[in-house]
Amino acid sequence: MNCSSKATSLNDSASTRADYTATPDRRYYVVQGRLWRLSNPGLDEETHRRLVDQLMAAKREVRDGKDSIQRITARLKADRVKRALGERGDVWWTDGAPDYNRRLAVDTPYASWFTGDD
Repeated sequence: MNCSSKATSLNDSASTRADYTATPDRRYYVVQGRLWRLSNPGLDEETHRRLVDQLMAAKREVRDGKDSIQRITARLKADRVKRALGERGDVWWTDGAPDYNRRLAVDTPYASWFTGDD
């Protein structure tokens, strides 16, 4: 993978990219060396904003749930919204590339970009 952009490195020897740095193809961002899928950039601004509002509301419901049933229900809402955003479930890109969501960047084709060896 040819990746030209560089990010600020961390002092942590386990990673060389700053947390929340997006991959050059904008499919993932990195947190503590792990890839997390970004939202579908094909969503229009209004839809994206509405879904993010719903996600934040669901996360507050998880936090504020009075019992396990309320928290589970809220987690299911959050999962549905994340799927609508494209952060979970089927990938939003169409080039046939596999999904590396939640994998360590060094164990993916993003390894050389992540370590700065590109």
